[in-house]
Amino acid sequence: MIDDRISWTRRTGATMAAVFAAAAAGAQVPTVDTEDATIGSDTAGAGRFHLSAGLDARNGDFARGSYDDDRADLDRLPVHLQLGAALDLWRRDGGDPGGWFLLRTSNGFHTPRLAERTAPRGWYESNTLAALVLAPSKALRTAVIYTVKASPNGIAGTTHEASLSLAHDDALSPTFVVTMRPKGDGGVYTQAGAEPAVSLGEGDGAAKLSLPLALGIGWHGFYGAGSGDRVFASAGAALVKPFRLGATPGTIRWEALALHRDRRLAQLSGPDGETARIVPLVTWSVSLAY
Repeated sequence: MIDDRISWTRRTGATMAAVFAAAAAGAQVPTVDTEDATIGSDTAGAGRFHLSAGLDARNGDFARGSYDDDRADLDRLPVHLQLGAALDLWRRDGGDPGGWFLLRTSNGFHTPRLAERTAPRGWYESNTLAALVLAPSKALRTAVIYTVKASPNGIAGTTHEASLSLAHDDALSPTFVVTMRPKGDGGVYTQAGAEPAVSLGEGDGAAKLSLPLALGIGWHGFYGAGSGDRVFASAGAALVKPFRLGATPGTIRWEALALHRDRRLAQLSGPDGETARIVPLVTWSVSLAY
């Protein structure tokens, strides 16, 4: 009897230790960017349902290389708030998730221009998406995404976007996206990217230095009627530092990019926007995932 109790106690202790170890290590949960539909990931707690929140401040707001309401200067410093939820739909053999359903919203706020007269004047952007993310293998993720982009203060029209997105978790972390608009301007948008990274220490809490790269092409008037085929590229560096708020994993990211646009794409942002062909963009962000 005593041996049985000792054996049960050891098994229970081992099981609890494994549970706490899994919770501490967390799980990699996919994220989808509400602006360009690229797939990323968050370290979240154990379990099948996850909530996330994020906040970022930028020196300007640009979408797919095009001016998006804020020049690259220090005049208005747009701030974005993100909220998200993810549900593991099933598990593959071995216990790794095979699919997720995601909901995510990003809302932009800034000091309004004189033209922004409709209340709430400072809430200029609200992007909300739903996505089905699949993991055919541990490293590969694919997603079908539908995004609604609205402007609460009426400075821009509402558009709907349908995207197919791919991401592979390896040394280069390549991504690819193709997007079309069921509502809004026509055309097709494609983007290829990569973000090679190197760890600056040991363990899950070590900072990482990465080099985010992207090449985007808007085909057949995606950037507006008569815009034709337009191209941009961006490159820079990012420093990412994980942290924990109690039991909740989080990440702080500092990113600096140089955005290079073809001449026509830069001109489309004028005359009141940003017409420079090379634009410096700096972003600080913090995120939490439960």
